[in-house]
Amino acid sequence: MTPWPTGARGEIHDSIDSTNAAAAQRIAEGETGPYWIAARAQTTGRGRQGRTWQSPKGNLFATLITPHAGSPATAALTGFAAALAVADTLVHFAPSATIGLKWPNDVLLNDAKASGILLESFAGDPLTLAIGIGLNLAEAPPPDQTRWRATSLAAETGTPPPFDAALGQLAHNLTDWLTTLQTQGFDTIREAWLARAAHLGQPIEVHLSDRHLTGRFADLDADGTLVLDSGARQHRIAAGDVFLPGVG
Repeated sequence: MTPWPTGARGEIHDSIDSTNAAAAQRIAEGETGPYWIAARAQTTGRGRQGRTWQSPKGNLFATLITPHAGSPATAALTGFAAALAVADTLVHFAPSATIGLKWPNDVLLNDAKASGILLESFAGDPLTLAIGIGLNLAEAPPPDQTRWRATSLAAETGTPPPFDAALGQLAHNLTDWLTTLQTQGFDTIREAWLARAAHLGQPIEVHLSDRHLTGRFADLDADGTLVLDSGARQHRIAAGDVFLPGVG
């Protein structure tokens, strides 16, 4: 049975260099999607800002190629829809676990990182997006190989879900949330994201390129920026790394 939602196509690999790199190649060849590239392992996986993404066999790596009718600024909001799709996937396989969202694009399982999202856009009319998702089904990187404490579904539930089942859940969930974003706007996505936001209203630390800020995680703004209340002022942060006490 195909894991793809109605109207989507895709390909599944046992191993690939990077699903996002393969997506970039398909887009250069004219693919506009919706089209999925999924793999059970990656040899050169990468995350935000060119960081290495640990990609052992047994986990899920997938990239959705999809058109985006809006601007590059609104394209960035699809990352929040993707985070909600991953959260719903984790809930399906670990219904008793605590699922949290860490700004801008990490998904936490029992307060440890279980997924990351890499969003890339490609010029055109309309824009074409590559939404890359890594989901720890069976394995998590050891502490000395990650900036944040990590876990997997297997570690939290005792067994990893089947790859095909997890991919099908993820693909259908992402389709649903992207449809919600398109038809209802970001306000609905923002409300759902905030309902799952990790440490909302609590102290956090944000690492920027030139400084570190500490304060209370006050809100997610209407354009997806993080609102940090330091007491003396409110900072609106468009890019940075969030560190949560006890989580990383």
